[in-house]
Amino acid sequence: MTVSFGLNFTMGVFFAPTAAAYGVSATALAVAAALSTAVTGLAQQSIGRLLDLLGPERVLLGGLTLISSSYVVLAAVTQTWQFVAAYMVLGGLGFAASSTLTVTTLLGRAHGAQVGPAMARAAIGINLGQLITPWAATTLFDPIGVRATFALLGAIGLAATAVLWLLLPVGQRVSTGAGVGESLADRWKVLVSFGFHAATMYVVVLMLPKHAVEQGWSVAGAGRLMATAALAAGLTSAAMVRLLRHYPPESLLRVLYSVRLAALLPAVFVPGPRVLVVVAVLFGIASFPVIPLTMAILSRGLDPARMGSTLAPAWVIHQLAAASGLGVATVVHALTDSYRGYFALGLVFTVVAVGLITPVGRREPVTV
Repeated sequence: MTVSFGLNFTMGVFFAPTAAAYGVSATALAVAAALSTAVTGLAQQSIGRLLDLLGPERVLLGGLTLISSSYVVLAAVTQTWQFVAAYMVLGGLGFAASSTLTVTTLLGRAHGAQVGPAMARAAIGINLGQLITPWAATTLFDPIGVRATFALLGAIGLAATAVLWLLLPVGQRVSTGAGVGESLADRWKVLVSFGFHAATMYVVVLMLPKHAVEQGWSVAGAGRLMATAALAAGLTSAAMVRLLRHYPPESLLRVLYSVRLAALLPAVFVPGPRVLVVVAVLFGIASFPVIPLTMAILSRGLDPARMGSTLAPAWVIHQLAAASGLGVATVVHALTDSYRGYFALGLVFTVVAVGLITPVGRREPVTV
């Protein structure tokens, strides 16, 4: 999770210096982010089948190899289309295979109905990636340059994947019922809420560094701003491990969405660069910690042998909603020269999302 999410979401820190060093337009980078996210979403159904057929361990290692390799390739590209293609294909597919769907399937098979706390612990890895990788990137830009930073981070990702390949026990393949998921129709409200979450979160996490630079922050300062958000998210994920033992995830989700409203209100209505520190901290609290709570609801009582295929539609919705959000945010920025208009739309999305969070019926857990 640290490698996968660290590399995926640190791309936002690279946008401004990459535009300057590579001669790539900022709009092209925003479009590349949207396309990469769309590729991740479109691949989720196939990833779900692979998880059930091959096992999550093998899929995870393949995904980490792809997303780490994308950084190595980005260090060598010379044309805009090459940058977009590498980011979109290698990065998008790599993240699809190494992100939360894969980890949820891995942990769901191990923990069954008690997967909530395990997912919250795993989510700390997301925040470690967001904390460490942007800080490392912004520290390396000046002494070694943007291209060398891409190459170094990609090499570190590949090295971490090699270590994981040696240490991670590979489970047995599952054949009975694999590739055919259960229906999530009774949980449609949670799925829609998950989409609104993604449409807000991706834009803020990927575009807040660019927005901060436009507000007068330095590139390094904008990267550290996102590291602050990641620290807040990590502490929240750690707290969720304990809170999930006493409170249902639906109640905790409502609290986090309320904090998100408190983060977006100053982003929309309070001028000046200093307020972005408050925005980053509050939005960090209510960003990635939403994911394990949502997965705890959606994965209740699912057949572990078919969990990858069953949960894949949730991630199709999540990633395509995120890609749509990035696309709309790019248009809003082009028309208004600011992301504030989309942050206002994020307020509406958050209100709708919290209204959709209702308890869902429990299914009898399937044992294998």
